[in-house]
Amino acid sequence: MPEPQVFQQKLTVTASHLDEMNHVNNVQYLQWIQDVAKGHWEQAAAPIWLERYAWVVLNHFIEYKKPACLGNQLLIQTHVDSFTGPKSNRLVRITNEETQELIVQSSTWWCMIDRKTNRPVRVTQEMLTSFEGAE
Repeated sequence: MPEPQVFQQKLTVTASHLDEMNHVNNVQYLQWIQDVAKGHWEQAAAPIWLERYAWVVLNHFIEYKKPACLGNQLLIQTHVDSFTGPKSNRLVRITNEETQELIVQSSTWWCMIDRKTNRPVRVTQEMLTSFEGAE
């Protein structure tokens, strides 16, 4: 696959993101990983794909490197690392925008399904192209 298209979102850590240790809760990171993946799909997909297809998670691997705290400015970046049939492997990196330190990195396997049948559907060449560097 040629150079992947990197999609990113920024956010500021708020009190609602924190756990009892005043660090971002691990469940919150999972939500952000899913949110950035959805945002990337919605930005890259043709409208008809959004109507016909959905993505479901097969598995997540999340590695926590450093805590994020109240007020931290975070940069969440994602790209699709590979496609295989109906599956894709998506990588996510969350960094502290001020210090450039890596906070979390993840790898998630997703499966594309047909919304009507709930059955896996092979990713098309047109879809592959939409996730390459050329927008």
